[in-house]
Amino acid sequence: MNSEFNHIQTAHCENGVTVNLLRMAGHEYMTEALAFGMGAGLFYFHLPFFTFANGPAVSFRTMPGKIFKRTCNSLQIEVASKKFRNIITAQNYLDTLLSNGHIVGCQVGVFHLPYFPIEYRFHFNAHNLLVYGKQDTTYMVSDPVMDKVTTLQQEELNRVRFAQGMLAPKGHLYYITKSKPTDKTTIQKAIAQGIRINTRDMLHIPGNFGGVSGILYTANKITKWRETLGVRKAGQYLAQIIRMQEEIGTGGGGFRFMYAAFLEQAYNYIPNEQLLTISDEFTKAGDLWRANAVNMAGVLRGRSTEQKDFETIADVMKQIYAIEKQACIQLQNLKLHTRYV
Repeated sequence: MNSEFNHIQTAHCENGVTVNLLRMAGHEYMTEALAFGMGAGLFYFHLPFFTFANGPAVSFRTMPGKIFKRTCNSLQIEVASKKFRNIITAQNYLDTLLSNGHIVGCQVGVFHLPYFPIEYRFHFNAHNLLVYGKQDTTYMVSDPVMDKVTTLQQEELNRVRFAQGMLAPKGHLYYITKSKPTDKTTIQKAIAQGIRINTRDMLHIPGNFGGVSGILYTANKITKWRETLGVRKAGQYLAQIIRMQEEIGTGGGGFRFMYAAFLEQAYNYIPNEQLLTISDEFTKAGDLWRANAVNMAGVLRGRSTEQKDFETIADVMKQIYAIEKQACIQLQNLKLHTRYV
């Protein structure tokens, strides 16, 4: 067991795993906001013709695993990851890593995590936690969204590591294999690279359902839901957006606030005043996401069920689209990646 492990609570699981692993590797400067920004975590997509948990398949962040991998790559830190077909093989591999002193990130399903409050358990297979030791058949677990460390029995961890369904973890684990100290120049490059990737993904991803275009896509869909789905099912669809926005990690508004914090912290390494100005724009977007969740809840609870109420929700999303698009264009135009190479 790693007796020196220091649990750090964060708002989002993958950010937290990344911060914990990097700090334990000696990178004390790392914060949740920096990990999120270096990892180009900001995103939005709405998959057409596809539903998740009886609602639209939307997400407010990049694909699971990208934040950790991108952050470490940008800092020239070597990592390893592995998936498995067999539970026993996966268990033995994890045990060997732990016995060699590694702290290991694991992708798991939420539904069967015994320490999760029942109201937060649903079939979501992209949660991340850390395993930092084992005593007999008990694993020492640090879940970054919890306020303290916990434990899982061998069979409990195996079950969540091999949860079934969409984004099935398949025993996925990851860890740092080689790290070296980072200087200010390396951190500047990592920040600039994260911004470059994020603006590319938000502005230039093909199709109309990803990046800022995806926000507009959802807004246009919402205006039609009352007529095509009926008030009850349309309310359920909006409830799905609320869940993905407010309950999965830090959700829509929270991720925008976090990106705003990243730009503020980036200013400490790259003193460009425009970073602070653009940070304010992402804070505005976050405020609008949060306010619109209240509007959506009004439909769900039967308080606001007229077509004009759906139009109001769509109009706010169009405002968000305009703000995030302009903010990303301004960030892209800074061309930081050409100055910090």
